[in-house]
Amino acid sequence: MDQELYSKERSASLDLLLRFQRLLVSKLYPADCVGQVPNTYSPDLLGVGSLLKKYTALLCTHIGDILPVATSIACTSHRHFAEVSRIVDGDLTGILLPELVVSVVLLLSKNAGLMQEAGAIPLLAGLLEHLDRFNHLAPGKERDDNEDLAWPGIMGSFFTGQSCRNNEEVTLIRKADLENHNKDGGFWTVIDGKVYDIKDFQTQSLTGSSIL
Repeated sequence: MDQELYSKERSASLDLLLRFQRLLVSKLYPADCVGQVPNTYSPDLLGVGSLLKKYTALLCTHIGDILPVATSIACTSHRHFAEVSRIVDGDLTGILLPELVVSVVLLLSKNAGLMQEAGAIPLLAGLLEHLDRFNHLAPGKERDDNEDLAWPGIMGSFFTGQSCRNNEEVTLIRKADLENHNKDGGFWTVIDGKVYDIKDFQTQSLTGSSIL
């Protein structure tokens, strides 16, 4: 019900763009086709991919124009940031972009070859710098960044493409466990979502603990 109410508050043009974006994604989502030759795509499918690229280019151009202005206003104060964030959240940046990014990641996991042909991913990557500058103005950013860097988590194996065993076979170590272990003189570290004990290497290292 909240979604329906929010949808009614959107402009008709923005709602139409969202429907069009979802239509493109649904056309590119692979169906289970028996007997289809791998990495061969019909002209219609390539046409939809080309349309997605053009759509993404137009969207990224608009957002690339909006975000620097939003950042320049938001850096004035926390109050300005909150107000600008509210406006951006209701604009193309807050409504179309998040869903488009998730959809592209989903399509990439299902059919990487087709998404490479479409060429929409590099266009989205061009927005990272603008988004990063804006997000760095958020209150509490330093705390969130430190927590993210300190604990990559078990999901790291998902993004690196490593196979994950059943939950019963994986020993999960909480962030608090790691911190307590290191306070007691241990030396655990996290790399790609996995915990390693490098205590023995610490005594042999010539670089010192700080670099480790």
